[in-house]
Amino acid sequence: MKKLSPVLFLVGLLLVAAGVLMPILSNDPFNNEFRYVYAVGAALSLLSRLFQQAPDKSAPIKIRRLLRMESWSSLLFCVAAFFAFYSAPELRDWLAFTLAGAAIQIYCTIALSIALRKKL
Repeated sequence: MKKLSPVLFLVGLLLVAAGVLMPILSNDPFNNEFRYVYAVGAALSLLSRLFQQAPDKSAPIKIRRLLRMESWSSLLFCVAAFFAFYSAPELRDWLAFTLAGAAIQIYCTIALSIALRKKL
């Protein structure tokens, strides 16, 4: 399962992105299929984060912290999926948690690549 974790995460993020774009690109903005696509993507990203390989204890604390922060982005996507179903007419909460998760994911990706480059 640990070898499938990056693939699951990639598929999950693609489904999250498709779920976000579906109401924007569709003719009917109140179409409910995007919620299910988004929820499946959020669940896959969280599942992959749960099964990803834990960093070893010899890794610097900054790298271990950034890897833990990546899990929070997947958790925020799952909270956003909850709000997509809970507050259906208003999409503000759903979009706010999606943007927060995306911001954390982007920050962690950039900071992790810089920290790994400095480590080598």
